[in-house]
Amino acid sequence: MFIKAIRLAALSSLFITVLSTGAQAADAKKLYMTCAACHGKDGKTTLMPLYPKIAGQNKEYILQQIKDIMSGARANGQSLAMKGVLVTPDGKPRFSDEDLAALADYISQMAP
Repeated sequence: MFIKAIRLAALSSLFITVLSTGAQAADAKKLYMTCAACHGKDGKTTLMPLYPKIAGQNKEYILQQIKDIMSGARANGQSLAMKGVLVTPDGKPRFSDEDLAALADYISQMAP
């Protein structure tokens, strides 16, 4: 299962790179497609039972979790896989703050 998660993170990372080139507060729905690989298109139908259902979660909470994963402050569960999606191998963010805020807002508006 761990290898499957790493493979998904790598694929998601590639997908994110394609989406984020030229994305400036890009369409949040398109940005969410990278999350959908693990959290489900609806934010509730997760790839694995341990993955959190994120649909309808508080916007500020989502944004803080993303920032904590990116910085390494949160390193539990599947955080390593998510960090690979959010941060380049040299530690640079793949998304702007505006993109992350738009993504958090989009997830917060999904039906829980």
